[in-house]
Amino acid sequence: MSSSASTDPDTATGMASKKHAANNKAKSKTPKKAGQNNQENASGFLGFVEKLGNKLPDPFWLFVIIGGLVAVTSWIGTLFDMQATDPATGDPILVKSLLSTEGISMMVGDAVENFVTFPALGLIIVVMLGVAVAEQTGLISAVIRAMVAKVGPRTLTFAVALAGVTGSVASDAVYVILIPLGAMSFRAMGRSPIVGAMVAFAASSAGFNSSLVLNITDVLLAGISSTAAGIVEPDYEVSPLANYFFVFFSAIVLALIITAVTELYMNKKAHELVNHDEINYEELSFDRAAGANNSEDDDLFDTAENSSDGAESDKQQSKEQSDEELEESLKLSPREVKALVWTGIASIVMLAAYFALLFISGSPLQGPGGEVMESPLIKDVAVPITLAFFFLGLVYGVIAGTINSPGDIPEFMAQGLKTLLPMMVLFFAVSQFLAWFQWSNLGNWTAIRGAELLQRWDLPPLVMFGAFVLLVAVVNLFITSGSAQWALMAPVVVPMFMYVNVSPEVTQMLFRIGDSPSNIITPMSPYFALALTFLQRYYSKSGIGTLMSLAIPYSVAMLVGWFLFFCLWWFTGLPLGPGTPMDYTLPQ
Repeated sequence: MSSSASTDPDTATGMASKKHAANNKAKSKTPKKAGQNNQENASGFLGFVEKLGNKLPDPFWLFVIIGGLVAVTSWIGTLFDMQATDPATGDPILVKSLLSTEGISMMVGDAVENFVTFPALGLIIVVMLGVAVAEQTGLISAVIRAMVAKVGPRTLTFAVALAGVTGSVASDAVYVILIPLGAMSFRAMGRSPIVGAMVAFAASSAGFNSSLVLNITDVLLAGISSTAAGIVEPDYEVSPLANYFFVFFSAIVLALIITAVTELYMNKKAHELVNHDEINYEELSFDRAAGANNSEDDDLFDTAENSSDGAESDKQQSKEQSDEELEESLKLSPREVKALVWTGIASIVMLAAYFALLFISGSPLQGPGGEVMESPLIKDVAVPITLAFFFLGLVYGVIAGTINSPGDIPEFMAQGLKTLLPMMVLFFAVSQFLAWFQWSNLGNWTAIRGAELLQRWDLPPLVMFGAFVLLVAVVNLFITSGSAQWALMAPVVVPMFMYVNVSPEVTQMLFRIGDSPSNIITPMSPYFALALTFLQRYYSKSGIGTLMSLAIPYSVAMLVGWFLFFCLWWFTGLPLGPGTPMDYTLPQ
């Protein structure tokens, strides 16, 4: 890795910044009793969840155990003839035993395919190739420092939250990008990096179904809703813009909810649940992001580590960064400013090229028939994102002097992929479990039976809406793919609501409200595992219970707050999108 970022006086951030980074390294290796006492004093429901959850085995073994339970449950299901009727086709869906000859053959024969075709795996690896270049050249560090130098702590929370809920336009890649950004930006502001990571995770995952801009989710759900509505009215079409007005304002509302939970509750609670004296601040160091690993830093680290053996007051002094040191660590050198300016110009050029390829007639990257939302630039947006981070990191690194030779680039990429190794090990177990759960039809059976139960209830509209949202949230704990869950539930609930004069667009929006907030509290989600991997990079003692206890307040607040916002919108009679009806009248 190049060390020019630390040896060039134009790119150095000052001795105060280096000393702070060194102190952080020392702190990551020197636990302090005060932080331990805070963690031991964690009480209440979340403290109970954290302690209970962390008694669970390592996530890898947990998914192995759950996979075994799925196999046994599927065998019991065949004994009792568990089945459900597919609402779309009318065909029976039978629970299949994983312990049968066919099931055992599938588990052994498809193990490699289950892993290599796991949806999150390839996407995250590809995106990380580009993100690693931007990170290791120092671009991400410089952008964060420039951003946090201009905003206050509370404004930062809202900014990260709004970026997260809008980040769904980047599809699943938003997790890889925003969680580290949230942690590093909060750390740079002198706040808890754990809280920063949780704000980013909650916004990106629990707020996935809201956005300031149209994205592929709108297109996907609208297609499924149109098919389901066709059961009652064959020519009924649900537009991709059907929920746009509501999800636009929902993005702002959810960002405000996340900000309120963070500022009023999570800032304090996180210090009770997590021993901040044992956080690995080296993972959050700006010097690390810029590849500044030279001997001078090591000498400073050694000095800081030796001094940490002194009096307790010295430890506390090394832990707390003064305002002057923080201000110094955020400063950008003239060369960094110049590199950011040119990177900004490059980003404008890239955006112009992106939209030209997207909209200009005859472009090879347009979708069939010129359909914008069918373009590979939209459907496979992870590739443009990767290229953007790679190219912008390259421009920044060349001008800032953090790239000395072409050989630095693959080295930076390799450094980025190293951070994904623990996640890849975990994803092997997760991919097998999810494949077994799907093959056995246990997931389909659960979703259909739950929707049928709701259909048998005769409830007032808002009560029925609330029950449906809650049902979706519960089912989402087991079927974490929103499109798969909607494909199973829509053929039942969309016609059911149409028969009580509720439009398919309203039903679709209710599904979106129930679907995403529970994403952050289910270990069955591959992105829960990804968030846990990031959390463990910063705090090695993190477990499933730690992440769940930190996520539950956000999940509950967003689910309740979003539904109440919908109720308010419902009473006003405002359309959910352009030309979207709130009510439905059966054809005569």
